[in-house]
Amino acid sequence: MNALSSEALAQALSGDPAPLLLDVRRAAARNQSGRQIAGAEWRDPALWLEWKDGVAARGRLCPVVLYCAHGQEISQALTTALQVLGARAVFLEGGYAAWTNAGGVCEPLPPAG
Repeated sequence: MNALSSEALAQALSGDPAPLLLDVRRAAARNQSGRQIAGAEWRDPALWLEWKDGVAARGRLCPVVLYCAHGQEISQALTTALQVLGARAVFLEGGYAAWTNAGGVCEPLPPAG
């Protein structure tokens, strides 16, 4: 399974262990929304070569869920790359847009720095 629905993600976030949730939206899209899925960590998709190994190592210990704006190119490609590295990675179907449309919990972006 490569994709996870918004409903399945909501259930997984309350599980033990909870998945590592990665916001991989481009910086402009992320900043424009001003919000992220509650508990997410942002990773710049343009710099994926710099962070892929660390995330893959964490993804061997717990599931990794990636989301981009609409659940298409960015999150799908990075999911595949992390799977090749041995991570248990999936992407959020429909991305951030689907999550917010489903009424998923979001929070303001953390302060820069």
